[in-house]
Amino acid sequence: MTDLAPPVRDEAVSRFVERFASLLTDAGMPRMAARVMMALMVTESGALTAAELAERLQVSPAAVSGAVRYLTRVHLAVREREPGSRRDVFRVRDDEWQDAITNRGQMLKLWEQGMNEGIVAVGGDGQAAQRLAVAMEYYAYLRKELADMRERWQDHLAGVRDGKIDPLSDGPHAQILREGPAER
Repeated sequence: MTDLAPPVRDEAVSRFVERFASLLTDAGMPRMAARVMMALMVTESGALTAAELAERLQVSPAAVSGAVRYLTRVHLAVREREPGSRRDVFRVRDDEWQDAITNRGQMLKLWEQGMNEGIVAVGGDGQAAQRLAVAMEYYAYLRKELADMRERWQDHLAGVRDGKIDPLSDGPHAQILREGPAER
């Protein structure tokens, strides 16, 4: 893959940020939070000030403020203070994706307990109880699978961090990185 001239690369990066933010929005994330998160993801440092975010996304500081408040509340970004500076820097966490997906075990456990209460409430037999029991079983299944998946991911990530796996050349997308994305 050849290096693109900065304006072309900037345009491609901006399009990517907007497209992926749209996917996150479709999945339920607030639009501005999705845009801010993706703007942070594509910076080399993974960190920007609120003013830098507002400038890059061409939005108001108030919009950035609400977005970073959301992202920090759901643990997808952290607020840090640069040494010797009065400005806050917002940084994406390296493990945000894995946590966003695999840390649903507690929520699933609460849903399981809720379904169990529902089974008791409807009398423990009949179609309603059956539906609730199937949902409860599904949540239990998902919780176990997510725990197993997180463990496998941790093993894989250790290989990445140890240099045994290079996601830019060994991963499933390595061909795309070498040849560029296929035309749509």
